[in-house]
Amino acid sequence: MSFYPKLGYLIFGSRLRRLSEYFLAEVNKVYDQAGIPFDASWFPLFYLLSQKERLTLMDIATELEVSHSAVSQLITNLKKKGLVRTSRCEEDGRRQWVVFTKKGEELLRQVLPVWKGIDAAMNRLAAEHKQSSRILEAIGALEQAVEEAPLAMRILRAMNDNTKTIAS
Repeated sequence: MSFYPKLGYLIFGSRLRRLSEYFLAEVNKVYDQAGIPFDASWFPLFYLLSQKERLTLMDIATELEVSHSAVSQLITNLKKKGLVRTSRCEEDGRRQWVVFTKKGEELLRQVLPVWKGIDAAMNRLAAEHKQSSRILEAIGALEQAVEEAPLAMRILRAMNDNTKTIAS
């Protein structure tokens, strides 16, 4: 038996991270083989900007549910590559708008067929096994559950329950 399955939920996060890293690496192979200078980690931002002409850093952080600092670092990196530019918000000078440059728009056009391929391949992959076909639904349910009661709180409660059981 493999190391990972026998540990069950003790290694759940590690398995998800390992699977995520695998998927991102495989997608990056496709970009490389297609000669597209794109990194899969940029997808969320590129997708958001493909849906709206411009967004503020805070809008991006809120939509992606990541820190303002993480978004700022990504934007700085993409600005250095000439893919996005920022400008001060007219109404509120503390905010910055993020938009694609011409180079960023061209890169977006190049990656769109890859995104369609990813979607089609993942739908086929998920359909190969009955359990896999509900993976997105299951992940969504877990995300909702930990929003309602964070995992740390659940772990502490379980530890307390175990302590009470042992003391009895």
